[in-house]
Amino acid sequence: MERHFEADLQTVRERLLAMGSVAETMIRQSVRALVEREESLVQTVLTHEEEMDLLCIEIDDRCFTLLALQQPMASDLRLITAAMKINADLERIGDQAVNIAEQAVRVLAHPPLKPQIDLPRMAEIAERMTRESLDAFVRKDAKLARSILARDDEVDQLKDHVFRVLLTYMMADPGTIERALGLILVSRHLERIADHATNIAEDVIFVVEAKDVRHHHEERKA
Repeated sequence: MERHFEADLQTVRERLLAMGSVAETMIRQSVRALVEREESLVQTVLTHEEEMDLLCIEIDDRCFTLLALQQPMASDLRLITAAMKINADLERIGDQAVNIAEQAVRVLAHPPLKPQIDLPRMAEIAERMTRESLDAFVRKDAKLARSILARDDEVDQLKDHVFRVLLTYMMADPGTIERALGLILVSRHLERIADHATNIAEDVIFVVEAKDVRHHHEERKA
């Protein structure tokens, strides 16, 4: 029975990693669609959304089955409940990538506003945070998880910078307002992706240390 339980837990981990890989691809392709003005990539992102939804349902079903049939205790219970929360955060990351792709379609209907530097940088950080938060989960690495928490501030700073730069464009030329607002929305979607990756990292700390570090900034840095 114990061997079967461990095998089921390992399957949950593997499916979460698969879901994370799809989420990373969606982030990368949605931003590429915007930056490289490749509208064909938007449909690819939308196709991945269905894959994410199916994985989300499968993982939840597996976790509910483990809770119902195995009645896990202590650390195993923390791991399963964290897996369900991580599953939800990954689904929302996919939703944010879809939002970026859909916003890209609107932005691409107009001439380019400015060279895109900050948004690809935000996407790179958010994508890496997503990947490493799942690595931390699989490896039960609280130290790696804490390093991810610190990067959320960098994404927030980049979002604020994007807003300030685009605000100057809108003030100088009202004709840029629609395009600038679209790019500001993209920066907010990327910020939300980083927030979800941060949630995953916090869940890892909860699994490993049985410590809830949400809203406890000093403990997050410990």
